[in-house]
Amino acid sequence: MTLEPVHMKAISSLASSIDTSITEDEPDIAINLFSLLQELTFQGDTVLKALEKLNRSKVSMDEMSLSRDNFSTTYSCDSGSTNPIAFDNGTFVDFCHCAVASTPTDPEIHRKRTIVAATYSPSMYSGIHAEHSWTYFDEGMGRKKIIKIQPGLLNKRTRRMVHDIALYYAESEHILWMMEELDREGFFIMDGPIYPKQLMYWMVVDSDDIQIRDDPNTKKILQNYVDIVDHHIENSIPLIGFVKNPEDMQIMRTIRREKKRSDIPWLLDAQFFKCVLSPPIHRQQENSKLKGHITYTSWFLQPNQFYENMLKENSPLVDKSITHKFPCEYYALTFFMVYVPSMNTIFKIEAPYGLTRNEGMRDMIKTKVLHDLSVNKIPLTLSKADSIAKIRLAERKQIIRDFRSMRVDTEYNDIRWSETDEYR
Repeated sequence: MTLEPVHMKAISSLASSIDTSITEDEPDIAINLFSLLQELTFQGDTVLKALEKLNRSKVSMDEMSLSRDNFSTTYSCDSGSTNPIAFDNGTFVDFCHCAVASTPTDPEIHRKRTIVAATYSPSMYSGIHAEHSWTYFDEGMGRKKIIKIQPGLLNKRTRRMVHDIALYYAESEHILWMMEELDREGFFIMDGPIYPKQLMYWMVVDSDDIQIRDDPNTKKILQNYVDIVDHHIENSIPLIGFVKNPEDMQIMRTIRREKKRSDIPWLLDAQFFKCVLSPPIHRQQENSKLKGHITYTSWFLQPNQFYENMLKENSPLVDKSITHKFPCEYYALTFFMVYVPSMNTIFKIEAPYGLTRNEGMRDMIKTKVLHDLSVNKIPLTLSKADSIAKIRLAERKQIIRDFRSMRVDTEYNDIRWSETDEYR
């Protein structure tokens, strides 16, 4: 039975009641809170501070789209995944397929691929063996490897963790493999954050159920990301993480606790920044004028986070085993927020402090991002990488059929909803 008109009328009545109960002074609250971001502290420690004069700005999309792109080549890395496949024998497997795209298109760069199969079984007697070296195929243009997460480390969130390890291992290894072939006058965009945040979080959390801190694969992943940042800082090559769905809560949580503000209506930092960067919804005329523009914030620095702390002597992450070329603070996270009114979407643009400590680099990155967003809904090269790397449903089903002696652990929802679950 579907919803009948009488049911829709009841739901519409509820929606109207909720809509009219929301206060119209939220934009004013947001603007007042924005001034706190000049330097935001919690119990004496700086959580966030502006790298430059705190401001909100807007730019015409028409003017930016007609401006010159200052970079001859743009690169982007992305990976496709089967999503973790659980088998009846307790084994979990996730295949990640990674590619780098370029604009202008370079077929040789697009052809190179890295494929990683991450596996996990809680049994010490599993017959799966990790491969220490890569196997090359397609005349050396592709390479593949099986990695094995040590037994007993995952008692919860198994699918999520297997996926994260497969994803971050494949992407970081592929970027390092390609790095010397890319134009050093180019611009590099990561799909998502510049660090493996989910993995790092579970490496510092004291949990009996998720103990990945000492797994060799996670150590290798962290070293890879540090090496990637080192390469870009050393050669002054712009590197950003283009975060399409920012989920951070730290700013809102800090203001709520430190400033004793119970009137804050936002849970996610992105919700707050969207309110800061957009006009009130009831001011239709101003809202309409903004449709042809992009609004954005100044740059912010997040010091004293685990991005740089992982490299210090007292790091709980990897027992001092990560090597790095620059002072720890160079690995701190910096970012600015961009709001595209025509899509009602906000993006977070990340970069390491080792690059953005330079004002000229900050300006170059900001101009490039605004140009790309004015020309396309998201940077064109990022869309290319997504298209090249994606593992489609038909391909996933073929991969599952290749397992002849193992049966997929099917649940009722797999039958009811088919294979539509996503882990990214």
